[in-house]
Amino acid sequence: MTEMATTEVEHRRGQLAALSIAAVVIVVGVPLWWKTTETYRAWLPVSQIQELAKLELQLSADVEVVFARGTVPPEQQKKMPLTQTQEEDHAVDEDTALKYRYETRYRTATVMEEDALNKPTAAEADLALHMLSESPCGSLVIYVIPESSSQLPQDADVYIGQRRTALLRVVEQMRAAKTLEQLLHHLQPQIKQVLRVMSFSRADITAALSDRVRFHPGSKESVADSMRAFKSSPGYEITFSLLNPDPKSHRLYWDIEGAAQTYIQPLLTKMSPVANFSIDSQTLHYTMLGVNPRYDASRGAYTLNADSLAHVINPVEARLGSNAASSNPVLNFLLYVPDAHHSPLYIQDHHKQEVPSNAFHSPRWGGIMVYNVDGYYETEAEFPVDININMAKVMGVFLAQLRLLLGVQSSPPPTGFLVAPCGSTGLADWELDRLMWSRSVENIATATTTITSLAQLLDQIGNIVINDNIAEQVSSAVASLQLAVAELEAGNLGFALQFSKEAILASEKAFFDPSLLHLLYFPDDQKFAIYIPLFLPMCVPILLSLLKIASEARQKRREKQAKKD
Repeated sequence: MTEMATTEVEHRRGQLAALSIAAVVIVVGVPLWWKTTETYRAWLPVSQIQELAKLELQLSADVEVVFARGTVPPEQQKKMPLTQTQEEDHAVDEDTALKYRYETRYRTATVMEEDALNKPTAAEADLALHMLSESPCGSLVIYVIPESSSQLPQDADVYIGQRRTALLRVVEQMRAAKTLEQLLHHLQPQIKQVLRVMSFSRADITAALSDRVRFHPGSKESVADSMRAFKSSPGYEITFSLLNPDPKSHRLYWDIEGAAQTYIQPLLTKMSPVANFSIDSQTLHYTMLGVNPRYDASRGAYTLNADSLAHVINPVEARLGSNAASSNPVLNFLLYVPDAHHSPLYIQDHHKQEVPSNAFHSPRWGGIMVYNVDGYYETEAEFPVDININMAKVMGVFLAQLRLLLGVQSSPPPTGFLVAPCGSTGLADWELDRLMWSRSVENIATATTTITSLAQLLDQIGNIVINDNIAEQVSSAVASLQLAVAELEAGNLGFALQFSKEAILASEKAFFDPSLLHLLYFPDDQKFAIYIPLFLPMCVPILLSLLKIASEARQKRREKQAKKD
């Protein structure tokens, strides 16, 4: 009897031990294992990112139309100042919609503005008006001058200045208007033309959305225009290289430092709101173009035709080197001085005509200029010949190429428009504004595409770790995007560009974070392959004990039921 009681106690103790172990495993072990092995995923503003996926932008510009003396009848001047708002919708695709908003204020000129408009030339009037007041970034002022004004030549009705002002001559239809409403009605077409030249245009903004929307340009020219300029970037590196294929023929001297300060730096300083720039230079000896020029006996010169220019860059690019410490795009400008045996060397276009600048540029890469020095080779010249390069001539070509590669549009103005030269800075104020409009929209489009793609990636692959720093960068990008969109809508172009740059930096930093590489983490099938050999030997005895306890409990229940019956 005692032995049976002892056996029963031991049996009961074994059951309790098995139940205790199972309880500890289920209540403590499994949650602890689950918690310690789960993928950490910080919170992301998913709802705000989904709102950004459907992009709706409003571009707002303030326009002021100022009527000079003699352009508006005295009785109609009492109706001014007058403000009108015009809006234009532009549905790009189902996920992208734009709205262009112009708030135009009409008023008469002040006494000081009248004095400035009485200057003998349009350029002097433009400078005098600028000295009176400087228009905010993104805004325009259009001065309507009498038809009898001598500031514009007879074949020009509109003068586009270096700043944010334009002079518009009254035409016959406006002069015939009897009411202010009729005058403004006849004035609208010309104002719209001025806005298309000096402010944002539908073509520029559409091209800026190329990262977000796929377009089908209608001609080869439009394809080339859309691909010529570099994509928006926080910074650019500009490299000037002097290629001397034959140092035995000539020793070349170029004051690249002074020339860059004189001709290039003013442009880069003015474009500092758009991006940061760095300049370096180098001289490469024994560097050939990689294409053998053809000798043209009729001209007594060597030529490079347009079809061979595409093969010039690759051999030269291998010698240029690169800055591994920077990820910014590099703009290469090469000055090639042919050796004595291939001089002079001229570049021909597709029509077999010599290119006046003797230079060409490659989209999103840079430009090359051929600088002939055959005039220095006299009959009894001693080699190597010392040659000082005319940097004014060279920098004029490189400056024009730099403007194109940075996205400064230089399309021909409409008929009747006279555009002032851009001055010593190489860039007019309204050209900078146009570039800032395009860059702001491009940055917003790129950042929204990057951040929505990242959100979709993280949603599809559940075992990617989302660290706190990534969540912080995503939240920062979303906040900057929202601010950039709001500033664009308010017409604050400078702030909109700054916030859009912050958004694209934060979004790309989050997207390319090394911790997001999902190959660093085990997929589910590999997890099972690791954990089953570890947990199966432990779980089988516990599971069998639980099954045995359950079986004995059912057996006892049946025995009790039989006794009752």
